Amino acid sequence: MTYDITALRALFPALGTGTAHFDGPGGTQTPRPVIEAITRALSNPLSNRGQVTAGERNADTIVTDAREAMADLLGAYPSGIVFGRSATQLTYDLARTLATTWAPGDEVVVTRLDHDANIRPWIQAAERAGATVRWADFDPATGELTLDHLRAALSARTRLVAVTAASNLIGTRPTIPEMARLAHEAGALFHVDGVHYTAHALVDLGQLGADFFVCSPYKFLGPHLGVLAARPELLETLRPDKLLPSSDAVPERFELGTLPYELLAGTSAAVDVLAGLDAGAAGSRRERLTASLAALHRHEEVLRTSIDMGLAALDGITVHSNAADRTPTVLLTFDEALGAQATQDASRFLAERHVHAPSGSFYAIEASRRLGLGDSGGLRIGLAPYTDTEDVDRLLTGLELFLKRP
Repeated sequence: MTYDITALRALFPALGTGTAHFDGPGGTQTPRPVIEAITRALSNPLSNRGQVTAGERNADTIVTDAREAMADLLGAYPSGIVFGRSATQLTYDLARTLATTWAPGDEVVVTRLDHDANIRPWIQAAERAGATVRWADFDPATGELTLDHLRAALSARTRLVAVTAASNLIGTRPTIPEMARLAHEAGALFHVDGVHYTAHALVDLGQLGADFFVCSPYKFLGPHLGVLAARPELLETLRPDKLLPSSDAVPERFELGTLPYELLAGTSAAVDVLAGLDAGAAGSRRERLTASLAALHRHEEVLRTSIDMGLAALDGITVHSNAADRTPTVLLTFDEALGAQATQDASRFLAERHVHAPSGSFYAIEASRRLGLGDSGGLRIGLAPYTDTEDVDRLLTGLELFLKRP
């Protein structure tokens, strides 16, 4: 098993600027194979999908390849892969479709831990249907969203449960398979926001028990778009609004308008880059992804431990990422003596030293409020596959200098 961080970093032109990027949860930098795949798609003949002209065949091949690549990454079926502009857009579309089957008295469960993209679409859809929204809380001291938290929100009227597989704010990874079991026992569908999770773990749709799973390729080295994965037979039961002449086949039924072919080509390339993170991995793409994401986990755990230890040695910092199982994502705040704008000041201070660690609530506004941080959130440190030990050293040195300012 080989994780060659030097060879990997050489694939990213943006790293040549010398910035240490800790903004992975917001979006990763783009490797050259993805850039080249996008360029190649736009350079060759391209048209609406078909089999008559070269442009039609190129478009059709790009879409087919992208569905297969994402199916390999998510442990799903290619015919259950839906592409959209973003995970937010796909969740809104799904919420509107499912809400047509809800009635007053039905219930929808959302959590305080989630990104607002897995909260607001469900709340708004429930309100239009006259359904009731129930909240699953989490423990702000530990960052844990437990089975008991979810169980307290379920009832015989629950129609849908929406839960994050990993918090984009504090990294918490709830026990999704067990939560899926509880949701299904209540007779509900189970929707999982996997946007942050997919960047750090091997996804298996069946093992997770997710009926619907959304993610965003730009969080794992790809271009800006969204992906929804579901069982094809489940998608067959849903009737979204669509244009009369557009395809009624699954998954095309859910894809409104012409797909961004160049971005799908980049998505396939991103999956292949992930599959090559372990240079010694062999076998099918799914097998190489399994080995490579295990190697990535080991790499990130080493760096996360260094960050955790480094932060623990600094006075004046409170860490809010405390769950036992979490991604390599850390949210921190500073003592009140440093001022109400300390996390923003720290972000700017670090940026002047070419270290990018942003400050905010990152659309996880309910989680930020539950943590007692209001709408401001904190300074977020997030790792990506290309993060190395020198980046971590620069981050910790920068934070130490910030705390020592006169």
